Formats: sequence, structure tokens, C-alpha cells
Amino acid sequence: MSLPDLKSHPAARLDTSREGPFAVVDIGSNSVRLVIYEGLKRSANALYNEKTICAIGRNMVRTGQLDGEGIALALEALSRFRRLSEGYGIRRCEAVATAAARDAQNGRAFIRRAEAALGCTIEILSGEDEARIAAEGVLAGIPNADGLTADLGGGSLDMVTVRDGKIGEAATLPFGPLRLMDTAEDNLGKARNIVDKQLERLALTGGLKGRALYAVGGIWRTLARVDMDEQKYPLHVLHHYAIPSARALKLCKVISGLSRKSIERMPSVPKRRADALPYGALVMERLIQVANLSEVVISAYGLREGVHFRHLSPEEAAKDPLIEYALECNERESRNPVLANELVAWTANLFPRESAGDKRVREAICLMADIAWRRHPDDRATGAFQQVLRGPYAGATHRERAVIATALHYRYSGMNEFPEEVSIAKLLGPENSVLALRLGLAARLAFALVGSVEGELSTMPLSISSQAVSLSVPARARALLGENVTKRLNDLSEAFGRKGEVSIV
Repeated sequence: MSLPDLKSHPAARLDTSREGPFAVVDIGSNSVRLVIYEGLKRSANALYNEKTICAIGRNMVRTGQLDGEGIALALEALSRFRRLSEGYGIRRCEAVATAAARDAQNGRAFIRRAEAALGCTIEILSGEDEARIAAEGVLAGIPNADGLTADLGGGSLDMVTVRDGKIGEAATLPFGPLRLMDTAEDNLGKARNIVDKQLERLALTGGLKGRALYAVGGIWRTLARVDMDEQKYPLHVLHHYAIPSARALKLCKVISGLSRKSIERMPSVPKRRADALPYGALVMERLIQVANLSEVVISAYGLREGVHFRHLSPEEAAKDPLIEYALECNERESRNPVLANELVAWTANLFPRESAGDKRVREAICLMADIAWRRHPDDRATGAFQQVLRGPYAGATHRERAVIATALHYRYSGMNEFPEEVSIAKLLGPENSVLALRLGLAARLAFALVGSVEGELSTMPLSISSQAVSLSVPARARALLGENVTKRLNDLSEAFGRKGEVSIV
């Protein structure tokens, strides 16, 4: 992947947000949500994000109507969202409503009142449209997703197959926990029979053996938090958290067998999720078994992100979300953003057989290699590490996050031993630990050699042989060499199991 030329316009890449903030309102069976994105660009941060639990779909199966108290709460929230959107200068708001508004007898009447409160048109999505937009959201956050995207809302389970960045067959089932509890009359055994009967007739599960379930929705994120606690997992980032199917099945069976009181005692389970969690666990368990899926991957991206994603230009949507985030970090926080491209080219000779995935990680490291210069010197290594490890971006597995963050730690700390309190050895493994060390020390050498001055690195190429890591320096630049540069070259060479050499040319 070639990086764009940063020299001519450090701020011009922000043109995709020139239309101003973009708002998405999602009216679900359980919650009403407002997300205000900074603009229509690939790596758009949320300027504002608010969720109100309204439960308009409570008891809908029994009554056929949206819940009166829930409607009042939703209208109040929508009026607030309108005022906030006006304050943020929103020029465009996309509002969607899902299963409860779609299926209730008074759904359309509620939407008319909701449009008056919000001040914009609200689209009632069909089940398949809801599934496809949520799948677009998953692909926005995990572009190489391969398997089944499944969005478990309060009123429905919306599914789409995905492969090679494309959306396949879609289906929707009335398995949202609110609706399932109502239909099964709070009987988990009866709910299991309902789920099994409909899943067995679902054609799209047939070709999914060995592929992944990309799980969207608050209930399934709560299950992931429970698993994180059980595993003592070192990175509390839900997006792209992966659970092998055997462990996911065991977790689901345990949760679906617990009483409400037992679930409420779990620190990672919000009280408002206690009733619904066993039903969400039941749906996940049966879906994994029927489709013979290999793992569960949690996606923090779903319907709202899909609404945002489908409004991007084709050129913007095709961009790599990890690289876009790194580019923005570079432009916003580096002393000289142009140096990043030079660093990508300068380090390439050290990794002649890297995979496309590792090349992408190296590019991200080079783009973020100068983000901590404003920090206190004692905080640069740990600060950069934490910023990248837990940053609000997509397109990176937890292993890739760990490699990038660890490399930046070494870029600022050198060969110093990695502190135990930030250790993520479980995510890295031996090979990736070595890779992160080499990448970090290469960036450290570059900044010792030229600071943030552009145009110099390309005249001082690095090369690697079976014996040495060599740095070639033109005679006119001899003055740039010094004890600090020599030490950092030796550290880098040691990380490759070689000696360091400098040649004056």
C-alpha cells in the first residue's frame, strides 16, 4: 500500500469532514442512541455518543404495542438529541428505526411523533436492510471479516454472510432478548425450542463451517466482558476481541444456567443486562452449534457505523482504517509529518520478507513514531504505548495493536526491559515481541540520526547482511554521527543478532 504525499498539505486530508459533523440516530427496541461523527471520513471519531435505555419493545409480543413508558422516554431523548445536534452544527442527520417500530401496531404513529421531536425524517428499516447495514458497519471495522455478521438487538437477530469485503445472503429472526423473553414467557427452555426450530430452517448457516461469528450488540459485548474477566485478559478493548468457539460455548451454557441474582453479582454485567443476558447467551450458543463456527469475534462496529459508512464516497470507503488513523495521528501530533514516509522507505530493507500484514503494521508504526514528543520525557514510552494500545480505531487485531504499541514503547525507551505493569506478552508471543523490538529500535535510530529533519534519511540507507546491520552515511553528513547514534545502531543490530557497521561514502 502506498502512502499519500504528506508534504504539500498537512491539513488537506481533513477535507472529507468539510461538510461538518454527521449525526446518526438509532431507535432500537431497547435503546435510543445518538452518535455525532466528526465528518464523512474513513477514520471518523465520535464527537458525541449517548445512549438512553427506553425499552419501547418491552412486552410487545403480548400486547402488539410499543410500551407507553418507553415511548415517553424515547421522545424525551429524541428532543434532547435535537438540541444537542443543533449545538454541534449538524448539517445532516440520518435516523433509523429497527424491529420494534417496524413490527408494533402503533409503530408508525410513534415514528411520526419521533420525527417531530427529532426534527428529521426517520427511516424504518426492514429486517434485511437492518442486517445489511449492520454488516457494512462490521466490514468498516474489520475489513477482512469472513463468516457471519450477527447483530442481536432487543427485538431481532439480523444476520448477513461476509467474505472478501462483500456482503452475501441476509436473514432476520425475532430473537432479540426482549422479544424472546416475551414470546417464551420468561422460560429459557421454551426459548431454546423457539430458537432451535427457526435456526434449523435457516439456509444461510449451511456454508459457514470453520468460519467466524462477528457478534454485534450490547448483550454479546457483555458476554465478552465476562470472558475477559475470566481469562484475566490484558487488553480491555472489546472491538476485535476473539473467543474460540469451544470456550464461547462453555461460557454461554454457564451463563444461561445462572439465576438473575448470580448474574447480578458479576462485576462486568450491568444490572440492566441481567435479565436478558441468559437469552443472549442461548442465541449465541445455538448459532455457533448450528453453523459450526470456529470463533466469536466481537465487533464494536454495527448499525450506526454502517449508516455512516454507506455515506462515504467509494474512494474514502476503500481506505484502510488503521492507516487512516495512523495518518491522522501523524498529521496532528508529529513534529514533521513528512518524515513518516521517509521512515517507511528507510526501514524497508530491514524486513525484506515481511508479509503484507506486517508491512501494514510497520507503516502504522512509522506514522505514529513521533506522537509523544510533547509528553514529559518520563512519560513518553508508557504514554505512547497506552495511547496506541487502547486507541479508538479499527482495522487492527489485538495482536497488531500490541505490536504497534510495544514498538512505540521501545522507540522511546530503547533496550530497557519492558515494565511488568504494561506487559502484554500473552498477546504478543515470542516472535512478535522480537518484531516489535526491532521496529521500535529502528525508529529510535532514525530520530537520533536526523531528528525530525526531512530529506536526510534517504541519503543514509540501512542494509542488512548475514553478519551486520550497516548504515551508509555520505561524507557531507558525517557530523550527524555521534555516540548516541552509534549506541542506537548497536542496539538495533543486537536485536537482529548482528553487529553494527557505519560506512562513510
